[in-house]
This record gives sequence, C-alpha cells and structure tokens, in this order.
Amino acid sequence: MKNFDEKRMHKVFYKEIFSVFENEPYANHLGIQLEEMGEGTASASMAIREFMLNSHDTVHGAVLYALADYVFAAASNSYGKTAVGLTTTMNFMAPAKEGDRIRAKAVEEKRNQRIAWYKIQVFNGEELIATMEAAGYRKSQYFVPMEELEGEDKKSK
Repeated sequence: MKNFDEKRMHKVFYKEIFSVFENEPYANHLGIQLEEMGEGTASASMAIREFMLNSHDTVHGAVLYALADYVFAAASNSYGKTAVGLTTTMNFMAPAKEGDRIRAKAVEEKRNQRIAWYKIQVFNGEELIATMEAAGYRKSQYFVPMEELEGEDKKSK
C-alpha cells in the first residue's frame, strides 16, 4: 500500500480516529476520558475511585500505567495507521488518592516509517506523579477507510 501524507490523514479522518479511542472498552471501564488528540499527541484524564487503590490507600501503579498506556496508544495511532506498543518504561514519583482526577499527556518525540517514540507525563493537578517512555511499532495497514483518499487522489490527477 502506498504511503499517505500522515498530517492529511489525521485531518481527514480525525473524527473516526478520535471515536476509535473514545470508545475503547478497557478505557471506558476505568472511566478514562480522551480530551485531546493531535498529530502524534493525546491527553486524557480519569477520576481515582476506591477500587483503583492499593493497600496503602493510594492509586495502584497499574492504574497509572493504564492511563499512560492509553494516551500512548491514542497518540501513536493518531494518523490512522495501526501502531502497537514495543516497549515502555514507567517511573512513579508521587501518589494520588481516591477522588483525585489525574491527567496524562503523550507527545511524539520522533517517528519513522516503522517505529515511533513517545514521552508521557501523568499529573495530579499541577504535580507530576509519573512518567513513561514508550516506543511503538507502526504496521503497514491503516484502520480508517483508505479507499476515500485513494479515490480523491485519482480524481485530482
């Protein structure tokens, strides 16, 4: 399949791409809300509930990881091209408690045809509570209706 202008892909299929991640089943189960999605970026938030706490009454690390991983997935798939995680490194710096609303933001650092690298930050209010570095593998296929762009390209020639 030919390569398409990824910035154009993001703009043309923004609603479809956003909807895929807004309706992600596990994120919905946790109450994660996708707030923004740009070209290679994403942010989301969630409220910490009682079942998300560890034995010390602070948010479980797996919950912080789930939020960070979610924005990583949204950012790395923001061009409509299927991307999957290769590796992540998570750092936990401070706790959050029940009732807190935490927010994560992913930013693309670099990408090429097959690999992309991201930095993710998780905040509780203004306090940075966790970071993640992540790399994703960019597959050949797109998950948006490419035939629409292929048809437009043929018409414009």
